[in-house]
Amino acid sequence: MEAVWASVVAVVGTLLGSVSTYAFQRLASRRSESFTRSEALRQERIDTFSAFAAAVEEYRRGQADRWHRRQEDPDGEGYAAARSEAHRLRTAARQALYRVKLLTGDPEVLLAAERAYDCTRDVPKARDWAKHEARITSSKEAIEGFVARASPLVR
Repeated sequence: MEAVWASVVAVVGTLLGSVSTYAFQRLASRRSESFTRSEALRQERIDTFSAFAAAVEEYRRGQADRWHRRQEDPDGEGYAAARSEAHRLRTAARQALYRVKLLTGDPEVLLAAERAYDCTRDVPKARDWAKHEARITSSKEAIEGFVARASPLVR
């Protein structure tokens, strides 16, 4: 009879060991999957947020060039080329903005991204040099504001 009890205890012990090993492995697997997913999202956000900031910076440069070419000769080829380039850069910035919107639901980050885009869009609307410089400064500050708001999401 002792042999039977010893066998029962051994089988039960083996089963308990197997079940507990399975549970711990499953938990470890879930943690690993969760970490991998969060790390992939973090990396995607880094890429997207930095691409947006770069696209808006380029857009700002294009808008400034557009303003300068219009001041030189509003009917000239230089202005027409600068306007076309600014439109191309606007499209690139808008596409980057859409990616930002897809990767975060944080309302402060989204507002900062929209503000950076809007401030940059308004650069060529300035009527004189002082207003132009003020809009350029506002655009730079808005882009930096976006980076400051977005950076906690990637740390």
